[in-house]
Amino acid sequence: MEQKKYDDPVKSPVIQEIILCNRIGAIAVELAKRLGVDPAEALEMFYESKTCEDLHNKSTGLYLYGDLYVADEFMIEKGIL
Repeated sequence: MEQKKYDDPVKSPVIQEIILCNRIGAIAVELAKRLGVDPAEALEMFYESKTCEDLHNKSTGLYLYGDLYVADEFMIEKGIL
């Protein structure tokens, strides 16, 4: 399978997915601290949330915000903040 060449390798969809996965891990660790749960549990909770769905949906623009902001959005969604 031939991949499209990008002038900026960071714009590659593969690299973008790696970056997003890394961010989601950092968000899960932050949520684990805030909620007092295991990071794996926080990750599962986040993946099942509307906030995570919005983070994956480029049209929402949530991906442009920092990890702590996204964590706040999750907490608001769950009625904790």
